Amino acid sequence: MSRRSRRNPVWEVRASTLARNTRNLIREIIENLDVQPNPDKQLIALSVGDPTTFGNLNPPDQVLQAVRESIEWHTSRGYGPAKGHIEARQAVAEYSAHQGHVTAEDVVLCSGCSHAIELAVSVLADSGQNVLVPRPGFMIYKTLAEGLGIDIKYYNLLSDQQWRVDLDDLENQIDDDTAAIIVINPSNPCGSVYSREHLQDILEVASRNRLPIIADEIYEHFVFSDHEFISMSALSKDVPILTCSGLTKRFLVPGWRMGWIVIHDRNNIFGKEVRKGLNNLATRILGPSTLIQRALPTILKNTPQSFFDEVVLFIENQAKLAYKELVLAPGLRPIMPQGAMYMMIEIKTNKFPEFKNELQFVERLMSEQSVFCLPGQCFEFPNYMRIVLTVPEEILREACRRIIIFCQEHVVSREKILEIDENVVVSSEAEIIRKKSLTTVT
Repeated sequence: MSRRSRRNPVWEVRASTLARNTRNLIREIIENLDVQPNPDKQLIALSVGDPTTFGNLNPPDQVLQAVRESIEWHTSRGYGPAKGHIEARQAVAEYSAHQGHVTAEDVVLCSGCSHAIELAVSVLADSGQNVLVPRPGFMIYKTLAEGLGIDIKYYNLLSDQQWRVDLDDLENQIDDDTAAIIVINPSNPCGSVYSREHLQDILEVASRNRLPIIADEIYEHFVFSDHEFISMSALSKDVPILTCSGLTKRFLVPGWRMGWIVIHDRNNIFGKEVRKGLNNLATRILGPSTLIQRALPTILKNTPQSFFDEVVLFIENQAKLAYKELVLAPGLRPIMPQGAMYMMIEIKTNKFPEFKNELQFVERLMSEQSVFCLPGQCFEFPNYMRIVLTVPEEILREACRRIIIFCQEHVVSREKILEIDENVVVSSEAEIIRKKSLTTVT
């Protein structure tokens, strides 16, 4: 008998700390919801942030042809450099010229934007440190960071100011263990697009506190009329920035898993260590798909601007449609987005007293009307829900119609709300009197 057998009579294999501490908040919440659709109504899922789900949005032939040609090259079949082939990195550098001066040496190719985010967080933060994330915000940061022992701290966005950053709250969250500030612009889930002035205000906070920024710009250029996308790195004078982006959303190919990090460091604050650290981390998966890398220069150079314009115009018209319809839904307050492909909708829960929270609201909407929206708790922002705007127009119109019907059937009148509030007050006062009498008797 081995020593190990004598010491440990029960054979047990435990998952690692990383595995145990890795949690996907969206998946966790959805799996615990009772979200069975109404069998008499076709399911409409307004939940998945994948623009290809319904098949109505597709990449142009130039993008597809580039991959077809890449298949024929023997260099698209083998391993490439961990941070990507030089030709592909140079193509990204040229594509990213709007961010400021970029060379191929500033680019690290990744397996999708989520992998870019993972590398950016991992290279800047150690276990026990924290990174600041917007609330509401995309929760992949929580999934990626907490498994590594990196804490997440939230700073608030202001719903009544088109989701601008609460600058005071942002600065108040900073402590000695803060390693980086994450800025998502354009925003998932809010669809906000920050002005030049507001981005400069955020940069001032970062500069004053000597903190680098991770700029999540996967929706770059995905902006509606009368709004302009400006990359944070184009404005920064001294704050070092890791910009994360990729093909995923703008080119309608999320499954191709091609993302990148662009390093901006005008004052050499990162030095050699962060660049070398990114290269080291890239070797963990030996680089992203060489098939897509070989097609990347053609994709980035030959995709016509008209394709992008048509996609963004479609999403903008969808946003206008959803806003025009849902503003009529009693008890809801849709917030018109400025870009990306989502809309956040406030659920005025006091008008739906039969539901304890937005989770129950979403469950019942699903079971009665077969419309599935993501509850705000998926983004650390209760009493809201998020809808996706990439579905075909007739499906979005039908979903809005069902949501309005649902609200009409469950909302209570202002008078009823006052009556409920009054009953709560009376009940509370009665309980206070009862407790006082018991104390007196005692």
